[in-house]
Amino acid sequence: MSEPQAGNPLRGRLLVLIAAVMWSSSGLFAKADTFASWPPESRGILLAFWRALFAGLLLLPAVRRPQWDPKLIPLCALFVVMNLTYLSAMTLSTAANAIWLQSTAPWWVLLVGVVALGEPFPRNQRLPLTVGGIGLAVILWFEAQGQAQIGVLCGLVSGLTYAGVVMSLRSLRHLDSVWIVSLALLVTAACAFPYVVYAGVWPSASQLPVLAGFGMLQMAVPYVLFARGLRSITSQEATVIGLLEPILLPVWVYLAWSEVPAPWTLVGGGLILAGLFLQYGVPLLRHVERK
Repeated sequence: MSEPQAGNPLRGRLLVLIAAVMWSSSGLFAKADTFASWPPESRGILLAFWRALFAGLLLLPAVRRPQWDPKLIPLCALFVVMNLTYLSAMTLSTAANAIWLQSTAPWWVLLVGVVALGEPFPRNQRLPLTVGGIGLAVILWFEAQGQAQIGVLCGLVSGLTYAGVVMSLRSLRHLDSVWIVSLALLVTAACAFPYVVYAGVWPSASQLPVLAGFGMLQMAVPYVLFARGLRSITSQEATVIGLLEPILLPVWVYLAWSEVPAPWTLVGGGLILAGLFLQYGVPLLRHVERK
């Protein structure tokens, strides 16, 4: 377990909690009637462009130590695909499918480490992986027979690329985290811009403030809060608190837009969340009990 820097743990937990709640608002923006006039097949990429642009521009002034590293190239490439596929999954499928499929990223990191890098496969990781894998299989099995195959495929790819982003960030720990994220966001906007021009869909005066809020409130501000929270709590504890995001996101979408996940999505998502809790929550509780 990584040791946090000195600070107020209660304040750190509160900052991470607020960040998780703000992150969970992505479905409120992506599913908003404000963008109903945008073509469904391109809405996810269009939203990803504007969210990345506004978030990147907001974070850029906070960069303190910009440094170049060749490893930033694969990181940015993975980050671009992750953002485009996640919001495409959100608009082409249910919000629950999108967030719960992306939440499988920790197990892709584990599998890549074991299979490709020859890392050991800890015994205590096998049960969480099995539970989460069953949940993933349930969602994929039923959705593959429905009308949202492309959306579910995008969600699966977003989870895989999110895992790649996590692994890339591990190798770039020596760089300023705000610099890394702001660069990745602006590269995402730059890569998506040609498609935005091709689609020829531009926001109206009333849509621009919503898009700005999407980038600033759902991406940039919670990232800063999360980074500051990590100064006084462990990354494992932050991960457990962060489980609020996949729990709350479908709730907000249901309350705001009356989108109800399919029964198999609830079952599969519940198993994925249970696996994540077994992986992160149970070890944390045992650590607290030993103190």
